[in-house]
Amino acid sequence: MKRTVLTFGLISGLVSAGLMFLTARLLESIGYEKGEILGYTGIVMAGLIVFFGIRSYRNGAGGGRLTFGRGLAIGVLITLISSVFYVATFQLLYFKLMPGYGDKMVAFMVERARSSGASPQKIEETARQGQMFKRLWDRPLTNAALTFIEPFPIGVVIAAVSAAILRRR
Repeated sequence: MKRTVLTFGLISGLVSAGLMFLTARLLESIGYEKGEILGYTGIVMAGLIVFFGIRSYRNGAGGGRLTFGRGLAIGVLITLISSVFYVATFQLLYFKLMPGYGDKMVAFMVERARSSGASPQKIEETARQGQMFKRLWDRPLTNAALTFIEPFPIGVVIAAVSAAILRRR
C-alpha cells in the first residue's frame, strides 16, 4: 500500500504543481477568471490520479479485491500527498515568485463585484473581505491552511467515489 500511495501521490502532486506553475505563468495574459477555471481544472486532473492509484492497488497488491474502506484510505493518503505539493507550490509562488499577488487578487475581487453591478456597500464589503484574506495569505501558516482546503476536499470526494466504483470482494 505504501508504494502505491507514494507513487501515485507523487504523480498527482507533480501534476498539481506543474499545472499551478502553468496557471501562474499565464495568469496575466488569460485573466483571473480563466485562471480560476484553469486552477480548479488542474485540481480535478490531479485528483483523477487518485482513481488510478486505487485501481493499481486493487489490481496489484490487493489481488483483485478491494473494500470501500481500504480504497478510501488509499485515496485520501494519495490526496494528502498531492495537497502538500499544492500547498508547497503556492507558498513558493506567493512568497517568492509572484510578488504582489495578494494585492492583485484583492483588486480582482473588487473589480468583479463592481462589474457585476453590486451596490457600493457590497463593493466595500468585498474590499474589506479581500483585505482580510490578504492578511491571512501574508502569513505562511494561514496561507498554507487556506491553500490546503482548496484541493483536499475535492480529492476526498474523488477518493470516495473512486473507492465506491472500484470496490470488489
